[in-house]
Amino acid sequence: MITKLDTATAVIESLPDPPKKYDMQQYGHCVNATSTLEAYFGRRGDVLVSGQGYLIVSAGSVRDWGQHFYPDCVVAFGVNPKSIVSRNGYVISEVGKPPDFVLEIASRTTAPRDETIKWEGYANLEVPEYWGFDGSGQGYYSQRLWGGRLVGDAYRPIEVTEGPDGELRGYSPALSLYLCADAQDRLRFWDPETQKYLPTLIEAQEYAAEAENRAAEVAGERDREMYARIEAENRAAEAEAEVARLRERLRRSSQS
Repeated sequence: MITKLDTATAVIESLPDPPKKYDMQQYGHCVNATSTLEAYFGRRGDVLVSGQGYLIVSAGSVRDWGQHFYPDCVVAFGVNPKSIVSRNGYVISEVGKPPDFVLEIASRTTAPRDETIKWEGYANLEVPEYWGFDGSGQGYYSQRLWGGRLVGDAYRPIEVTEGPDGELRGYSPALSLYLCADAQDRLRFWDPETQKYLPTLIEAQEYAAEAENRAAEVAGERDREMYARIEAENRAAEAEAEVARLRERLRRSSQS
C-alpha cells in the first residue's frame, strides 16, 4: 500500500547522494531543460522540476542495484516539492505517485541503458511519460528525440515528426508542451498556446535585462519630459512676472 510521507510529523532523513554525475556532453542540456521547465512551472507551488536525485519505489530499494534510477530531469504535479528535495530523492511510496514526466539526456556511458533497461524500468515504476534527447551530435540514441507514453504496463512510442528545417518535434501530454530537437542539437520546449518556445535561462535573463533597459529608458524619458515641463513653467512664470513689472513701471511713469 502506498502512503504519502507526512512531513508535519515525520523527520525527513536524506537519502545518500547518488553516484551519477553529469558529463560534459550532458551538462548544458540537463541544466537547460530543468531551468527552462522550472521557470515555466515555478509559479505553481505543487510542481517538482528536478534531476539527478534517486527515483525509487521505497527507501530500502536505494541499496538494490537495478531497483533505482536517477533521471536527468523529473517533473511531478500535485506534490510537495520541498519534501522531495529534502529527501534527496523521489520515493514513490512516500510521495504517493510516480513522477509524471522523466527525461534522459544521452551520454556515451548512459545511452545504452536509456533505450533498454530504463525503457522497461520507468514503465515498471508506472511513470506515465518517458523521453530521451541526444544533443551530443554523436548518435548515441537511435534518433535525436524520442518519447514513450505508458499504455497498460508498457510504453507506446510518441509520434515525433521532422520539419523542413530538420527540427524534430513531439507532443508531451504530461507537460502540454512540444519537445523539440532543433538542427543545432538543442532541446527546446514549444508552447502551443502562445506559439512560442519557452525561453531558456540565458534568454530569460536577456529578456529581463532588455525589459529593465526599456523601463529605464521610459523612466528617463518621463524624467526629461517632467524637467522640461517644470522648466517651461518656470520660464512662463518669470515672463509673467517680467510683464507685471513692466506694466507697473508704465503705470508709474504715466502718473508722474
